[in-house]
Amino acid sequence: MPHIELDHIGKSFGTTNVIRDFNASIADGEFLVLLGPSGCGKSTLLRMIAGLGDITRGILSFDGRRVNDWTPSQRGVAFVFQSYALYPHMTVRENIAFPLVMDAFRKWYHIPVVNTVMRWKLMRRADIAERTARIAEQLELTALLDRRPANLSGGQRQRVALARSLVRDPSLYLLDEPLSNLDAKLRTQMRAEISTLHNRVRKTFIYVTHDQVEAMTMATKIIVMNKGEIQQIGTPDQIYSDPANTFVARFVGAPPMNLLDVATARGTVSIPGGPSWGHEAAPENALMGIRPENLVLNPEGDGPIPVEVVVVERLGAETIIGCRILSDRRDQRFLDTDLVFVRVQGNPRIVAGTRYALSYAAEDVRWFDRATGAAIPHATALPNCA
Repeated sequence: MPHIELDHIGKSFGTTNVIRDFNASIADGEFLVLLGPSGCGKSTLLRMIAGLGDITRGILSFDGRRVNDWTPSQRGVAFVFQSYALYPHMTVRENIAFPLVMDAFRKWYHIPVVNTVMRWKLMRRADIAERTARIAEQLELTALLDRRPANLSGGQRQRVALARSLVRDPSLYLLDEPLSNLDAKLRTQMRAEISTLHNRVRKTFIYVTHDQVEAMTMATKIIVMNKGEIQQIGTPDQIYSDPANTFVARFVGAPPMNLLDVATARGTVSIPGGPSWGHEAAPENALMGIRPENLVLNPEGDGPIPVEVVVVERLGAETIIGCRILSDRRDQRFLDTDLVFVRVQGNPRIVAGTRYALSYAAEDVRWFDRATGAAIPHATALPNCA
């Protein structure tokens, strides 16, 4: 398994910079997820690691060896495409075995007629047939080996694509949004299957997605990207609990972290034109961030932030409540701010139009510089703000 280093990697198409000065180290056996919105450069980066795209600047190394000019086959990678990329005229057996067949091909096998005969023979060669059958069994495809892709469901096609990548026993697995074409139920199932696969083979996985659920549930490390640049590198817990900037705070989490544009002075926090309350050591010129599950919805008047419920989303195990901040307990005009979201367990009897007050524990607050968006180190604060 290679230890991968990306040293000042850059990619340009003409005058357009798609990847900017990308630096990262990927440990052996890591499950790394490249997470970011569409168009941020994550798929372009994956293709450069695979050898399917040229590197404009920087050095890509495997175990200390520069591989910028290596072909995909020299890098020993398996690539799982978003579109599955299965051969429609081949059976599942032939699709899975195809990489092994091509490894055994000789130049003169490409002669017409000889090509067909030799491919048929190689497909049935004992070692290739045994390897194909073993991988098919691992991914529960044995009963489907004689079907063609057109006769498979989306989940079955995805498993065939994974089996084809597994069959050559690569040292590095690259997956480019492989679950984006599946429905919600299949995505959940395939996330579990891919995680199980990683635990079984103990190889390095690099997985591209814009879906934070996939990133949070499968990754051992996440790199959050935006506009070709790294926003944060960390474990799922680090990314969620301590976002490096407001982009990460807004991108990771559903609903995302609430960001309140507040004013601070002499141990007091206030929302312009609205409520104020005590909060020690709050930094100046900062945005106040707090996750929806860290806000407490109290009876009206029992908390520092008066709100009115405007949206209630009941999800069964939990409920998401969207609130508008009120100017104060007496005037009760809506302030011109974003909705504040609260996550509560279960299905409480909360309806739109009801007024409440929000409170929180101060240690759950994260502060961000208003000008740069960068996180501000934690400051000493009151035990709670209620």
